[in-house]
Amino acid sequence: MGASDVPVLEGGFAPIESERVIELTDIEGEIPADLNGIHVRNGPNRRFEAPGRYHWFDGDGMLHSVEFDRGRARYRNRWIHTAGLDEELSAGRALWQGVKDPPRRDRPDQPLKNTSNTDVKFFAGDLLTMWYLGGTVYRCDPHDLSTRGPLVLDTRLEGLPISAHSKVDERTGEFLFFAYGKKAPYMHYGVLDRQGALRTLMPVELPGPRLPHDMAITTNYTILHDLPLFYDMDAFAAGRHKLRFYEQMPARFGIVPRHGNPSQIRWFEANPIYIYHVSNAWEEDDGQGGTEIVMTGTPFKFPRRPDGMIDAAKVPRYFAELDNECMFYEWRFNLRTGQTRERVIDDFINTEFPVINSTMQGVRTRYSWNLLMGRVNRPEEPRFGGLARYDLETGRCQVYHEGPSKWWSEAPFAPADAMKAEDDGYLVGFMTDHETLQSYCTVFDARDVSRGPVARIRVPERVPNGFHATWVSAERLRRGW
Repeated sequence: MGASDVPVLEGGFAPIESERVIELTDIEGEIPADLNGIHVRNGPNRRFEAPGRYHWFDGDGMLHSVEFDRGRARYRNRWIHTAGLDEELSAGRALWQGVKDPPRRDRPDQPLKNTSNTDVKFFAGDLLTMWYLGGTVYRCDPHDLSTRGPLVLDTRLEGLPISAHSKVDERTGEFLFFAYGKKAPYMHYGVLDRQGALRTLMPVELPGPRLPHDMAITTNYTILHDLPLFYDMDAFAAGRHKLRFYEQMPARFGIVPRHGNPSQIRWFEANPIYIYHVSNAWEEDDGQGGTEIVMTGTPFKFPRRPDGMIDAAKVPRYFAELDNECMFYEWRFNLRTGQTRERVIDDFINTEFPVINSTMQGVRTRYSWNLLMGRVNRPEEPRFGGLARYDLETGRCQVYHEGPSKWWSEAPFAPADAMKAEDDGYLVGFMTDHETLQSYCTVFDARDVSRGPVARIRVPERVPNGFHATWVSAERLRRGW
């Protein structure tokens, strides 16, 4: 199957072959003087063509960064040298197929290639890159993006399939993670301190193999996910990767003290749903002497039958075809009563990839900045169409959209150097015009995204469409956490 048959190998999705360092001088607008640090985005960039059916999630990980220093900007990109990619480089060809094809039976240690292409965080002086199906975490240099090696700071982490959406608490420097797999107990949860010492590690017993994507943290608690979209167990027994939505099963959220133990996990049930990404979570007084955990995020808005029930048979196609129809949502878990309350914040505007001011992760936040999601024109052609700013106090949403040809990446919040308020800062991300195949790094004032970018920086190298990003301030780079 050639690239012309696969939308996510064409145009703005097509992989690039070079690694470059470029001083960026073609700037429309002005780079704010109080924006100093590094924007880094992860994403798929296939190195070798493989037989079989390519899925966008299959590409080898590549980091793209823009370093901001007192009004100047420099772009850099490098492949993440995972063990799988290095094996293929030595062989000079692809050795794995992707998630649509059978896994390698001769490699029980790595039946699918861990591309580490999904997320990126800054921890203990390194950029950590992670994979959505769970696996070895890789350390990369935040300055030149070179791969330093696996994150194995404790022998108990060896072989643990750590998920992409682990969290870094910027107030403590801790790295909080969950790992999941196909063998009992099916999940683990752990915490590394800011120096990388493993302070907490516990098994999390699940009823069977699951496919959680994210987690959430508050100041004192961690929220783990057990959701009713996972393997079709008949296909699983035959060694195939096929999804099924179990509409009669509730979503479950396990709440555990950050440094607790397995006996302290409390499970809360909620409406059957699947969620890729959490926006934030925090603790509130429930008004009666108890604590309520609030969590916000962007679950899928699934198709429904005429009787109003979720059409479970159609749900797996959403994921196969990369069709993101999502809503902004809130859950409240009452630790005193054990009850769950939930509500839709917004199901009019289709948004995903929520970000917050990450210096406030785990405490109450007012704002969430999300990506606008366009409906697919053809299967497996996702469209990320712009930015949205939610104000949870007023309920208002502000959006920016330049038309269907512009494809935006996740734009993390970059606090101003002397940040004075939660939204005092910028949103920094990549945008590619699919008509001209020209890429830009864009800078928005986070207080008013509707104005459009305050700086639009042309990148001579096309930046392929990708997944998650992070902002590392100059201050965090200096202190190392």
